[in-house]
Amino acid sequence: MPSPRLNRGVPLLAALLTALTVAGPAAPAGAAGESSGPPPTCAEHHRIHVPGAEHRRTACLGDLTTAGLAGTPYTDMADQAGLSAQGTKNPSGVPGIQIDGYFPDDSRLNATHGWAHDAQFVIRLPENWNGGLVVTGAPGTRRQYSTDTLISDHVLAQGFAYAATDKGNTGPDFFTDGRRPGDAVAEWNDRVTELTKAAKKVVRQRYGRAPHRTYMTGISNAGYLTRWQLENRPELYDGGVDWEGVLWTTRGPNLLTSLPVTVARALGRASDQDMIDAGFAPGSRFLWPYHEKAYWGLTQKVFRAEFDPSYDPGCPGATAGSTIEQILSPCVSDASYDYASRPASVRRAVAEVALTGRIGKPLITLHGDLDTLLPIATDSDVYAGMVEARGRAGLHRYYTVQDGTHADGLYDTYPDRLRPILPCYRSAFTALREWVEAGTAPPADRTIARPASGDVVNSCALAAP
Repeated sequence: MPSPRLNRGVPLLAALLTALTVAGPAAPAGAAGESSGPPPTCAEHHRIHVPGAEHRRTACLGDLTTAGLAGTPYTDMADQAGLSAQGTKNPSGVPGIQIDGYFPDDSRLNATHGWAHDAQFVIRLPENWNGGLVVTGAPGTRRQYSTDTLISDHVLAQGFAYAATDKGNTGPDFFTDGRRPGDAVAEWNDRVTELTKAAKKVVRQRYGRAPHRTYMTGISNAGYLTRWQLENRPELYDGGVDWEGVLWTTRGPNLLTSLPVTVARALGRASDQDMIDAGFAPGSRFLWPYHEKAYWGLTQKVFRAEFDPSYDPGCPGATAGSTIEQILSPCVSDASYDYASRPASVRRAVAEVALTGRIGKPLITLHGDLDTLLPIATDSDVYAGMVEARGRAGLHRYYTVQDGTHADGLYDTYPDRLRPILPCYRSAFTALREWVEAGTAPPADRTIARPASGDVVNSCALAAP
């Protein structure tokens, strides 16, 4: 059995933990509002303003995809590390306008472009526009370019305008943002709403009309954002695709109910059977050593610090750590963390960002059955039930991806045991468009079995063969 390697399976850790400074030319802040006169051409990109933005920089580029942007200040390949399999094929050759900037914010965790300013965003406007807009947020605690390979390249090639936000705080110290427990995560939702409204106005400036379709989508924390937006701001969107979104519910399950057992196991206080009883798939055991090193302790301590800082004020304290070892190490106290017994104030903080299942627009959810950070049994299985309980099952499709796990980059370490979810996600996005735009209902909820042969890195059929 191959073991997870930090140079292959954990390049995402470097992306998560290393504050990369991408130098870019300075530009004056753009005034809020819309341009007058005919829509600006690419060469007239400086006429485009982002309503509400404190700072923006525009550029007319020959290729808005990662093939053209890699190595430039207009993307960050390191922040995308680990999210896709190496053999992933992406389109290229999409000319257009890119706008980088930030909205007013008082936190300084995002050092991209040397700005040291959060609430950063990117908006891309292809020359050949199909009339639509796709909005997303950063997964994990990454930044605005993190899903360029996963999402931006693909939708730009289809003609969509694209907008992504860093969610208003980034990195393992995201929990230090805000004045009250839960404020940092609550800001994520506000920043997506803010960017969606602004991007629609930017699209109108560029093309002379507002988008006729707007889709919300994302992976992991941005999958959560997709669920939340379609529950709470459905008027802004026509539908969404949720790729293994994080589930937050007031009484649980949530990350704070599923992860403490992983810390306990790492310290020898819990067994493998305890893990399985907590919802972790028995077949995911081969992934546990990697997640113990890379994910579990860090994720538990920073989200517990976000929602329940009084539990152990000394760990992680004012920061998750100053070295990779410190950042990844768990808090020993979290082995005994019991969400249900914590003060009601903790559940009130979670309630501010909790999901209900009351979606207002079509949503497609995908989740791998070997997800070892967000076990499917305590996440999307539960969320699908919540949607049904709210009487919204007709707006929802749920696909379980056999042998899929949380980060597609692990496929390169275990090609015989895993399959990437990205091609299934792309198929799901196509199915969403057909559902919304042509009234063609997607296949019924099902498990997408891993085929015995063929290219699983770039191909995935949602319908049963």
